[in-house]
Amino acid sequence: MNNYEGIFILKPDIKEEDLKTACKAIGDLVAKNGGNVKKEDAWGKKPLSYPINKFKEAYYYKLDFEAPSDAVAKLEGSCKMNVEILRVMITRR
Repeated sequence: MNNYEGIFILKPDIKEEDLKTACKAIGDLVAKNGGNVKKEDAWGKKPLSYPINKFKEAYYYKLDFEAPSDAVAKLEGSCKMNVEILRVMITRR
């Protein structure tokens, strides 16, 4: 198992309860693929450096987790299919 850090950028017009649901779903995806979440941080709404899909700000969510190396590709693929998530960056620590 490797340690990873994931930064997820979510749409700014998402409702508060949908935001919590999306963040919980990301953690559930990690657990479903054989990993476990170490730390979660909701950074809140921040301005973007450049517009993404015509949005100038977005919600940032950081997740520290450990998982097998094949789980990262599955997690990224699942996040790309979620319409609420604009960008995903997962790096190995």
